[in-house]
Amino acid sequence: MKQELTVLSREWCHLCHDLVAALEPIAAELGWTVKVIDVDLHPELEARWDELVPVVLHGEHELCHYHLDETGVRAYCGAFPLESDA
Repeated sequence: MKQELTVLSREWCHLCHDLVAALEPIAAELGWTVKVIDVDLHPELEARWDELVPVVLHGEHELCHYHLDETGVRAYCGAFPLESDA
C-alpha cells in the first residue's frame, strides 16, 4: 500500500509548480504518490491555507509550505515503511 502526499496548490502559482516538480521524483523514489489539489476550487481549503500555498501535507500533518523541505520530507516519509509483499 502506497502512502500519499497532498500538495495544496494553485493553477497560476509558479512556486506551486516548482514544488510539485521537485517533490514528484522524491516521492516516487520513496514509494509515495503525490496528489495535487487546487485550493481555489475548494473554499474550505482556501480559507485555511490561503497564504501558505503551496503546502505539502500527509493527512492533516504539514510537512512544509512555500518551498520544498527535501530533508524534512525524506525524513518524514522514511519513518513510514511500506508494507512488504511477503
